[in-house]
Amino acid sequence: MSMFKIFDTAGSGMAAQSLRLNTVASNLANAESVSSTQQGAYRAKEPLFAAVKQRVEGAMADAGTVGVKVDGVTESQAAIPSRYEPGNPMADANGYVYGSNVNPVDELVNMISASRSYQNNVEVMNTTKQLMVKTLDLGK
Repeated sequence: MSMFKIFDTAGSGMAAQSLRLNTVASNLANAESVSSTQQGAYRAKEPLFAAVKQRVEGAMADAGTVGVKVDGVTESQAAIPSRYEPGNPMADANGYVYGSNVNPVDELVNMISASRSYQNNVEVMNTTKQLMVKTLDLGK
């Protein structure tokens, strides 16, 4: 692997973690939203990641993972909670409102994990840059 591929790998990790942080922010912003129907209730978003393999002469290399890609963003299939609030203007005919299925504790854990992963990728880039500069200094 060339030294420059490290930047591609770390950069793809940073992009993936950035998307993860954005989905966490969206989920937390909608954690307390309510709807008059189960179908209209906010569902937590979850990003899907996959390893990117490097092609070597038309074949996939086993040790050639070169990063991560985003396969998409799905919605959580967890149950939608309902609350009996007949005075709420969003209540249905039976007096129920439907909340989001966002678990704020899970989202905070995801936020911390994504933030640390992002920081780790930044450190990889900084260390690689320092090693490249020191290698160039050897030629002086």
